[in-house]
Amino acid sequence: MTRSSFRRAVTVSALLAATIAPALAPAPVWAQFGGIVYDPTNYAQNVLTAARSLQQINNQIQQIQQQATSLINQARNLASLPFSSLQQLQQQVQRTQQLLSQAQHIAYDVQNIQQAFTGRYKGAAMNGSNAEMVANANARWEDSVGAFEDALKVQADVVGNIDGARTSMSNLVTASQSATGALQAAQAGNQLLALQSQQLADMSAMIAAQGRAQALAAARQTAEEAEGRARFRRFMGN
Repeated sequence: MTRSSFRRAVTVSALLAATIAPALAPAPVWAQFGGIVYDPTNYAQNVLTAARSLQQINNQIQQIQQQATSLINQARNLASLPFSSLQQLQQQVQRTQQLLSQAQHIAYDVQNIQQAFTGRYKGAAMNGSNAEMVANANARWEDSVGAFEDALKVQADVVGNIDGARTSMSNLVTASQSATGALQAAQAGNQLLALQSQQLADMSAMIAAQGRAQALAAARQTAEEAEGRARFRRFMGN
C-alpha cells in the first residue's frame, strides 16, 4: 500500500467513527425509557411530599381519636350513679324521729319538762296532802316506766336499722368501685356520708332516750327522798 492510499484509509475510518459514535453513545438517565422523562431529583421531592402528607393525615387521625376519647370521658364524668339509698335513709331517720316525738308523759320539750317537774318533782308537790303525794308518786313512777319503754323502742329501731345500713353500705361500695366517672364516684361518696349521718342520728336518738330514762329515774328517786322527809316531818309534828 502506498503512503497516499494509507492516508486515504485513515481519513475514511475517522469519518466513519465520527458518524457512528453519537449513535452508539448511551442516552441520558432522564431519557432512557422509550421517551418517558425520568428526573431523579423531582421523583425524590414527590416521594418526600407524599410522606409528609401521609404523616399529616396520621396526626389528624390521632387528634380525632384523642378528641373522641376526651368526649367519652366527659360523658362518663357527667353520668349519674344508677343507685341511690337516699330515700331509705330518709325513711329510717323519719321513723326514729316519730319514736322520739311519741315520748310518753314528759316529751322532749323544755316547757313540758319544766311543767312536769314543777307539778310532780319539787316544790309544793312535796308538801301536799297524803292523797296528792300518792298521786304525784304514782305519776312519777309512770314517767319513769314510760321513759324506759321509750328508750327500749328507740333501741329496737336502731338495731333494726343495722341490717338496712349494711345492705346500703354494700351497694354503695359496689357502686363506687364500678363508677365510670367522677360524678358517679362523688355521688357514691356523698351517699356513704349520708349513711354515716343516719347512723350518727340513730346513735344520738338512742343516747337521748337512754339519758331521758336515767334522768327521770334519778329525779323520781330524789323526789321520793324529799317526799319521805316531808312525811317524816309531818309525822313528827303530829
